[in-house]
Amino acid sequence: QINYGGRVTDDWDRRCLMGILNRYCNPKLLEDDYRFSDSGLYYAPPECTFEEITSYLKNLPTRDDPEVFGMHNNSEITYAKAEAGEMIGTMLALQPRESGGGGGMSSDDIVLDLISELEGQIPAIL
Repeated sequence: QINYGGRVTDDWDRRCLMGILNRYCNPKLLEDDYRFSDSGLYYAPPECTFEEITSYLKNLPTRDDPEVFGMHNNSEITYAKAEAGEMIGTMLALQPRESGGGGGMSSDDIVLDLISELEGQIPAIL
């Protein structure tokens, strides 16, 4: 199979890719009641006007849940951890490497303050 970005050569990757694509590329897609996700939020709208399709698209979430891709919600945790690690790595890379004689905050203090601020924005664990 060929996928955007190249050929899929690993058997497990191919199996995963075909499972996901089967949700979007199958004859049931032409039925009005077919949904891409269990929530029913994502579907191919039936024939309608431009205004109706625009309204449908505007009402979709700005950030897609993993369910639309056929993945478990835990996949979002993995994604969020990777994003956080990359963001912290970028912050560390942007910090000055030399120390001046001033009484300013150290790189570690700046990062710890930013982490504390971000922790305050995270919702409590259910």
